[in-house]
Amino acid sequence: MHALTWQKSTYSPDGSNCVYVAATPTGQVHLRESDDPEVILITTRPRLDALIRTLKAHPTPRTT
Repeated sequence: MHALTWQKSTYSPDGSNCVYVAATPTGQVHLRESDDPEVILITTRPRLDALIRTLKAHPTPRTT
């Protein structure tokens, strides 16, 4: 298993509720949220790209 190098998303605000991403040489993309860093979502770059394109095409209003 490779050690992950986590990078904060440039879209995350300062402070809490940050999204972190790490990529592996095998092409996996790992995502975690700063409030619960033990929970890690693993996907691939093409699937993450498809999710981001879909979210950009169909934005939802933010709730507070």
